[in-house]
Amino acid sequence: MSGVGLGQVTPSAPAASVPSTASAVSQGGAGKTMLLWQAGAPGALGEEDIDKPTLTVFLPVAPNATKTGVVVAPGGSYMHLAVEKEGYAVARWLNERGVAAFVLQYRLGPKYHHPVELDDAQRAIRTVRAHAAEWGVATDHVGMWGFSAGGHLTATAGTRFDAGKADASDVVEQQGSRPDFLVLGYPVITFKEPDLHRVSLKNLLGDTPDAALEDSLSAETQVTKDTPPTFLFATTDDKTVPVMNSVMFYSALVKAGVPAEMHLFQHGAHGAGLGVGNLQLSVWPGLVAKWMRERGYMAAPAQ
Repeated sequence: MSGVGLGQVTPSAPAASVPSTASAVSQGGAGKTMLLWQAGAPGALGEEDIDKPTLTVFLPVAPNATKTGVVVAPGGSYMHLAVEKEGYAVARWLNERGVAAFVLQYRLGPKYHHPVELDDAQRAIRTVRAHAAEWGVATDHVGMWGFSAGGHLTATAGTRFDAGKADASDVVEQQGSRPDFLVLGYPVITFKEPDLHRVSLKNLLGDTPDAALEDSLSAETQVTKDTPPTFLFATTDDKTVPVMNSVMFYSALVKAGVPAEMHLFQHGAHGAGLGVGNLQLSVWPGLVAKWMRERGYMAAPAQ
């Protein structure tokens, strides 16, 4: 039986309840980190930190009026994680606006390949739902926000999900894995020529990926009417991940009738994060906030 634990692995809790973490979670500070699987992650290939996917919990000081929680997936080509710029900084930004945030550190290539990364993302979403009451989050207000390869993981989680296993002994696995909304920052989306990001493809699927798997993990091919509402941001002259990745996903969302909003800026290097210090790109987080408020996922700022 596996449960959810903080920091070190400890004995499993009874299946009927989720272990309490409230005393170990800082309120609006640096966050506290928990293992996604207390007894060891499925498919783990070792006992090092890189073999132990985690979730770092950031709870806002101000009341979470909309009871929203966001799982944040940093990018890094599926081989490293820009955990500060595209993880902790985003979590603090969300906390400042009264939203709970959960930074995911998922397993990476070349050691780990699909579906391990998706398993970690789905477990993160399930974990937030399992702790929803404790963390002040509504189970139907759990979104996911990803950058670059983390954007690919986020888009994959938004197109490949399940309702959970009601009869599972692990209460976390009873929860559904569908995010309620997606935010994608300069995401990797496709593994098809000419717009794929080859490094992400290699790290996720190995040196000789199966063509059918490449196609099924090109997120633009997997969009349905059940894909969550999505916000996209990218730059036209991104030299790392072609802007057409975002355009293709947006087009697929529109065709499927999924609410979508996309903002493309002419100039801006890949990996801009929240655009701090960039006069042009620094406006994009405000557009995300506006979109979240319109959808009921963030409260209006105090007057």
